[in-house]
Amino acid sequence: MVDILHRIGATASADAVYAALTTVDGLADWWTRDTAGDTEVGGVIRFRFGPGGFDMKVLEAEPAERVLWEVVDGPEEWIGTRIRFDLKREDDYTVVVFRHEGWREPVEFMYHCSTKWATFLLSLKKLVETGKGDPAPQDVRISNWH
Repeated sequence: MVDILHRIGATASADAVYAALTTVDGLADWWTRDTAGDTEVGGVIRFRFGPGGFDMKVLEAEPAERVLWEVVDGPEEWIGTRIRFDLKREDDYTVVVFRHEGWREPVEFMYHCSTKWATFLLSLKKLVETGKGDPAPQDVRISNWH
């Protein structure tokens, strides 16, 4: 198994970052406008991107500390993987340690997803620092894949 790993810091409170990760409006403001569902533990959140998307079951939501989802529907490579956001305060930053864990093998789609996760994490940073992110469909287009 292999993982996608990223780390960003934002000059915003851990509560603000947590809200952006655990509310439909917050998620729609940095990841994809087409977000719906139940963000409570046990709920399923639906994220859509043009021709496809992902459904995430919320496994953990520890205020200002951790968010953990399991992919329950989407591309075959994603199903069963987990998306984890760990939050911690360092100096004037809320640091987000991100993992998309449990990929069976490092296929080319994983490389694409790693770059897209980086762009969306920068969108999250921008949202909590300025009030405006760059969610899909306004996100950076990096290739012919969405």
